[in-house]
Amino acid sequence: MDYARVKSYAKVNLTLDITGVFGGYHMLDSVVASIDLADVITARSRGDKRVNVTMHGEGSESIDPERNNAVKAAMAFMEKFDTCGADITVWKNIPVGAGLGGSSADVAGVLRAMAKLYGVSDFNEIKAIADSLGSDCGYMLTGGYARISGRGDIVKRIDSRLKMQLVLLVPDGGVSTAECYKKSDSQIKGAPMSESVENALLCGDLQGVAKGLNNHLYAAAVCLNGGVFQAVKELEEFAPLGVNMTGSGSGVYAVMENDEFSRYVQSRYRGKHRLILTKTVLPNIKG
Repeated sequence: MDYARVKSYAKVNLTLDITGVFGGYHMLDSVVASIDLADVITARSRGDKRVNVTMHGEGSESIDPERNNAVKAAMAFMEKFDTCGADITVWKNIPVGAGLGGSSADVAGVLRAMAKLYGVSDFNEIKAIADSLGSDCGYMLTGGYARISGRGDIVKRIDSRLKMQLVLLVPDGGVSTAECYKKSDSQIKGAPMSESVENALLCGDLQGVAKGLNNHLYAAAVCLNGGVFQAVKELEEFAPLGVNMTGSGSGVYAVMENDEFSRYVQSRYRGKHRLILTKTVLPNIKG
């Protein structure tokens, strides 16, 4: 095979519980879900050891190649499996800096594209590369409903077919993940909810999931970007089943009763934030 194309989906955190700090890293317990917002990654094989990555969309063109995790993923794959390089193009649809896992999705997408390109099927070795590049990159290889813990590298799949309609708002400016975690140390509020939400997913209980939404980084994110608080209030005005921030922000989403209500909110929203209609999805990817 000399050409591969994959879709790599964004995620939302239904819960994000901080359980402590170990070795300088925050330990997490988080229930996550893939949504139908995806980056598209293409890869074409080369006859040498060079890696070229081209980014398109969502302002990604300005990302410094030395800080681009898609580049790091391709290089790490090539070195680990002693393959040739690749010409890679990332077509971004996932907003940058919104807590939707866009950078992690690109890592996962590049690794999957390279694996297809060079016929590599050792999932555990591929996941080890992903885990070395970001806390939730390993999860993003397969996506779907899961409960992730530790630094995000321990992934437990949740066997749920529940479909959720979401209205996502993306405030400008984003939130620095490093600063948000640092600030959160003195601002964690709310009881852990991951166990409750996992059980609700297993029961197909949409209202139970919505009731358990929480994010221990929310208070810190609001301090760093006031648009996060504003987005939450704007969505709450429509009385959805639940509202939550994803990741370290700035993205905020509301769980809706159905697609019709989502479209109603879209037609009535008059705020200044970018609005995206999305829904949970179960990628057909096996690990």
